[in-house]
Amino acid sequence: MCLAIPARVVELLADDRARIELSGVQKEVSLALVENVSVGDYVIVHVGFAIGRLDPEEAALTLATFAELDAAMAGERLLTPPLA
Repeated sequence: MCLAIPARVVELLADDRARIELSGVQKEVSLALVENVSVGDYVIVHVGFAIGRLDPEEAALTLATFAELDAAMAGERLLTPPLA
């Protein structure tokens, strides 16, 4: 299984690279697989590579879904007794 996460491009760098931001965390990724990326665009990131562009509405929906999943998992962890 692979997981790709939408992130917003905050800076274009040299050598087909960009700085992206997700939940306040910034990371440098490769843009070698995606064309015509601009600052403010959302890209799908998988293991350090942007693998596609995503419109802002779809990015917001996907990030909201991840937030809901995280909240549900946090509640589940609170209800599950620790393993002995």
